[in-house]
Amino acid sequence: MKPKSKILIIAGSDSSGGAGIQADIKTVTALGSYAMTAITAITSQNTTGIKSIVSIDAKEISNQIEFTAKDIKPDAIKIGMLHSASVINAVVESLNKIKTKKIILDPVMVAKSGTKLINDEAIKTLKKNLIKKVSLITPNIPEAEMLINSKIRSKEDMIFAANKLINLGAKNVLIKGGHLDSKIILDVFVNKTEIIVFKNNRFSTNNTHGTGCTLSSAISTFFGCGKTLKKSCEMGIKYVNQAIGTGPNFGKGHGPINHLNSIIVNKKYK
Repeated sequence: MKPKSKILIIAGSDSSGGAGIQADIKTVTALGSYAMTAITAITSQNTTGIKSIVSIDAKEISNQIEFTAKDIKPDAIKIGMLHSASVINAVVESLNKIKTKKIILDPVMVAKSGTKLINDEAIKTLKKNLIKKVSLITPNIPEAEMLINSKIRSKEDMIFAANKLINLGAKNVLIKGGHLDSKIILDVFVNKTEIIVFKNNRFSTNNTHGTGCTLSSAISTFFGCGKTLKKSCEMGIKYVNQAIGTGPNFGKGHGPINHLNSIIVNKKYK
């Protein structure tokens, strides 16, 4: 089968395979597309937590992005973990050079274990220089709270936070509601003209490692294949929910999800 699109992933490596570059590659491949990578950091982690993080030099990250894209032009780009202001600025400069228009930003700030993955200077730089460059930003609730410096406890708070990010220059915002204490998970899509709320049942499971990485990669893949951004979000959310529901129960902590559930999605959505 010929790949449907070419996706460049800019993100950190997860040695356990559940999140980061590893989850991204699995997602893009499972959805029938071709994955390329620029690795921003190497983490030693498993389902119970992170042991260490080794940052990749900003120049080397730029080299990966630009040299790869010079040969194989990406249809869409997914951005994940960017650990410092210098890395964020380097990525912005590289994006300006390669000129890919479809860009999804998953602002990876806190690991599932609670470990903070980005410093305050980097957060300021992300808000100032990167948010306005992307097609969509996909924070979860803790990440959105860090970005707007305000607590989120309801759907209304999610919409308020999304609009604050729009005011910072974001074109489209998808705030993921999995951290709210409710039986129904609400994900809120907001831009300057519309508000859409996606509703899905919550699974009683610990198999949630890498859900944010997987979602943003799925959205990038569908978007790169020519779906609208809204349809890409809808399909991406369905893909992740089914991946959670069929998780393999690996590990002693927050286990990985099942990236190989794409056949169900492909049959349901044409």
